[in-house]
Order: sequence, then structure tokens, then C-alpha cells
Amino acid sequence: MKSDTKKTTFAGGCYWCTEAIFNKIRGVTKVTPGFSGGTTKNPTYKEVSLGNTGHAESIQIEFDPEKIQYKDLLYIFFKTHDPTTLDRQGADVGKQYRSVIFYHSLKQKEEAEKQKKNMQTDFKDLIVTEIVPFESFHEAPRDHKDYYDKNKGNTYCSLVIDPKIKKLENDFGDYLKKQEN
Repeated sequence: MKSDTKKTTFAGGCYWCTEAIFNKIRGVTKVTPGFSGGTTKNPTYKEVSLGNTGHAESIQIEFDPEKIQYKDLLYIFFKTHDPTTLDRQGADVGKQYRSVIFYHSLKQKEEAEKQKKNMQTDFKDLIVTEIVPFESFHEAPRDHKDYYDKNKGNTYCSLVIDPKIKKLENDFGDYLKKQEN
């Protein structure tokens, strides 16, 4: 990680979805899917999928704070998944799909708590997103990285991720990376 970049870790359902979203955000220099928040050391995808590790499918984001602020990443995080459903995002059910912000500093914790409180007015139901200290991150298997970009024809991608990308493009155009021709 370059010295001028910062790091944050989010869990908001399937990491294929969250990775696809944050890969499109300007100022984001790297998005890595993986697992965080559990007690099992070096968990496998299968172990996490079975819900026995305590880990959530997560993404670790490296970003340039000169190009995007942490509060903006939080805003996009809250608006591109349902932070009011406990241990669930759509058809993905289980503690491994819970909504979590893993803060890397006290400043991130304070900003996350502030943003969660501010975002509550946008939701009818109570936001259940956990805000917890970052402890560890375990990268997903190689074939899960850049999954959306490599598998756009996949049914899951077209039914679940494509609508999220379309919402992102429609609602968050100012945050998107410029297309290079």
C-alpha cells in the first residue's frame, strides 16, 4: 500500500457485489475480497459459507483520501446494500452476510458512528450495521477476485450484481472513476 493511501474494511453481503461496486469508485486504488470478523484463522471459503467461522464476507479497500473521503465511502456503503437486515442481504442468509464496518482507527470509528446515525433518517427500519475494530483479514480464493468482471454472463451477476451497478451508475455518478478511452 502506498504511504498516501488509507485502508478500510466493510462487509455488506456477498463480497462479489461489494467488490464490483467499490472497484468503480474514483479514489479507490484496490479492492480485495475476503473474510473478516471471525475467530477461525485462515478460513476457507467453504468454512465461511457454512457459517461456522464467525467471519463475514468482506472487502478491504485501499483509497486515496485526496480523491475520496472516508465519509463518502461510508455513504456509498450504506446506500448500496440493506443495512437494516440482520445477517442477510437478499437471498444470501447467514452471519457471514451481515453488515459490518471494521474500523482501522479511532477516527474511522467516530466517522462510521456519525454516518450510521445520519443515515438512519434514510431508512424506515433500524440500521443493524455493526461497527467493530478491525482485527484480521483473510483474502478470498484467487478465483473469487474480480469475480464480476470475469463472470458478467453468470446468472448471479446478471440478477444480483447488475442491478446494484446500475443503481450505482444512476445514483452515484459523481463518485465513479472516469472511463478511459
